[in-house]
Amino acid sequence: MGTTRKVGERAGRERCAEGKGVDSSCRRPVDWPRSRTPGGRVPHRPNILVVMADQFRAASLGAVGSDPVRTPHLDRLAAEGILVRQAVSSYPVCSPHRAMFLTGMRPEVNGVTLNVNSETAQDGVGLRDGLPTWASELRAHGWRTGYIGKWHLEPPVADDERFGEGRRDDGKVWDAWSPPARRFGFDFWYSYGAADRHLAPHYWTTEAGRDQRIDVEQWSAEHETDVALGYLAAGGSEPFALMVSLNPPHQPFDQVPERYRAAYTDLDERTLLNRPNVPHGTAVAAEAATIARDYFAAITGVDEQVGRLAAAVAALDDDRPTVILFTSDHGMQLGSHGLLYKNVAYEESMRLPLIVHAPGLVPAGSSEAVVDSLDFAPTILGLAGVSTTDPRMVGRDRAEALRGREIPAADDATLYLRHASRTDPSSARGWRTPEGKLVATWNPGGSLGLQFFDLVADPFELRSVPDAPAARCFAAALIAELAEAGDAWEGRTALLAAYPAVTT
Repeated sequence: MGTTRKVGERAGRERCAEGKGVDSSCRRPVDWPRSRTPGGRVPHRPNILVVMADQFRAASLGAVGSDPVRTPHLDRLAAEGILVRQAVSSYPVCSPHRAMFLTGMRPEVNGVTLNVNSETAQDGVGLRDGLPTWASELRAHGWRTGYIGKWHLEPPVADDERFGEGRRDDGKVWDAWSPPARRFGFDFWYSYGAADRHLAPHYWTTEAGRDQRIDVEQWSAEHETDVALGYLAAGGSEPFALMVSLNPPHQPFDQVPERYRAAYTDLDERTLLNRPNVPHGTAVAAEAATIARDYFAAITGVDEQVGRLAAAVAALDDDRPTVILFTSDHGMQLGSHGLLYKNVAYEESMRLPLIVHAPGLVPAGSSEAVVDSLDFAPTILGLAGVSTTDPRMVGRDRAEALRGREIPAADDATLYLRHASRTDPSSARGWRTPEGKLVATWNPGGSLGLQFFDLVADPFELRSVPDAPAARCFAAALIAELAEAGDAWEGRTALLAAYPAVTT
């Protein structure tokens, strides 16, 4: 555990050297700098504004040209900044991605192997005390730090049921107050744990105790943007690093202001769900279409709030450049492959929107650089011109790639993760590049499920070919990565048996 993402050449290149097409794409990351040191490319410490929407899939960004969604403000940011087309959630569910996003550390290291709630808290799931994050690193270098919105990393305790959202129908408590000592580098605080009440949200402020929450009658995304605008207007002599974490378009989908619904009310199922992997005419597709109208409406609403934030940044009386980074924690199936939600390895769940708008620091355009859950923390630090030497932060700094530096051909892979839980004892590991994806799912009864997709020939993952020659190459890379990371995944032996020519 805790090793850097430097990996050996043997598994990645020598084993795939004779491959052709997708076979040559199962590359393991080369040694990429974890962060860049301060230097001439960042003449002033930039402001950092991170905006994360929840469950916003990459296909729903208008600039991508896939889902029939209107996102004019995000499209403008993408046109003026850089649109990263290969951003990936390595663990496409809320808490695990968010923990990796903040720390650059694997789930076994940061402590968040599952969604955080009262059940998983009994098994020790929660962000571990004292871990550095990109926020704590920036604060140590003189940035003013702030966090607004959904947190979902604090394990609930008994009093959280009383003072937070309460116990849900699933019998679990999800919402929690975060003690000041467990805010991981964020000084200004206007947040909650996990409470899906978009039209009547509540928050704990910086100085508030557990029993001092604020209740609000306003759409959460709009209210949190109002708070962020106040933070920006307050100013300060030092640069700011502010994260705004919006819960929409996460369910409940019907909790969206009516003004955003009109554009989608009259769209039929096939217009709303235009991906060829949706089983039209089924009950799942009908439900997905109903969800899509509200989901897309919420996305248009989120887009409007991002536009307000971008306008406020443009109006700042500040000589410093400002980096605006917009992304999500995971996507959503929305009917694709007969599924509605997330926490699966399909592209609809894994692919993230990612826009980096930083005039003068990052040129406008688009990038095919792979940025995964672990890469965000070192990349944010790299954009700020800050270095870290903590060996647990194993993500890759992609700042130079966003500035136009060519990425080594072997550095385009990402790991897929899913850990077993009390309610679902299966677990999975996978290896993805822009060209292909291998996913291995271990079931405690002793069976191993395998999927392999050629993402170039089959971008909608309609035909799994686990016996393809390329799958063996991906298996070699995955097994070597698990060994390098010290991941004692229970399906590893079965994976080796499925591809017997693969060695460790």
